Amino acid sequence: MAHRPYIVGNWKMNGSRAMLAEARAIDRAAARHPGVDIALAPPFPLIGLMGEAVSDIGVGGQDCHTLAKGAHTGDVSAAILADIGASFVILGHSERRRDHGESDALVQAKAQAALGAGLGVIVCVGETLEQRDSGQAEAVVGAQVDGSIPRDEAGAALVAEALEQGRVTVAYEPVWAIGTGRVAAVEDVIAMHRAIRGRLVATYGEAGARVRILYGGSVNADNAPALLAAPDVGGALVGGASLTADAFLPIVAAAALVES
Repeated sequence: MAHRPYIVGNWKMNGSRAMLAEARAIDRAAARHPGVDIALAPPFPLIGLMGEAVSDIGVGGQDCHTLAKGAHTGDVSAAILADIGASFVILGHSERRRDHGESDALVQAKAQAALGAGLGVIVCVGETLEQRDSGQAEAVVGAQVDGSIPRDEAGAALVAEALEQGRVTVAYEPVWAIGTGRVAAVEDVIAMHRAIRGRLVATYGEAGARVRILYGGSVNADNAPALLAAPDVGGALVGGASLTADAFLPIVAAAALVES
């Protein structure tokens, strides 16, 4: 099934008011690629400012709490993100799992909270180099998908509605390729995305075929065309190359060529 490409920039702990000029340049260029969904996720303090600076691209957060409010110093709820203009949130990034000990169950609870607040979610999964070298990559990632994606065991319509609206996305980011300059071989990306698709269909039925699966991990202008042309790759979650328009926009253009 063809998917409208989704190119998301994760600024991580980078950014400043001056860097909003880069977001504005990306936003202006978005009009040239109407067939591509484009978004940026800056640090929390810049979300509102970026939302005011752009008009055609999405703006989101990099994490949220499971609760809507309360005595949780330093945390940000999905409701707060939505209130300041975020339209989505990245959850379960390997750096969050590593640095903050986030489990699959916690990521899933955050995803449920985000959907309940009306946000889209990008749920990240990925294996370490040791897990890949030992032949466990697909099993590890499959377990992360099963444990981390939002689901609705109670029978209410929240997840079904979110799937219908395209608010559930999965991002496959092999941990060993994030920020290292190493990129998974296209054949390995295809195999992993196929395995993730199988898990999504097993969980969501026909709706699982519509969930976009992004690839992330040192994506840049040189490798984006081959990665984005691969079957079941519905876009990219881009790290360092999303910090400037000059580096990010060629990736968007590559997605536009695939879409056309």
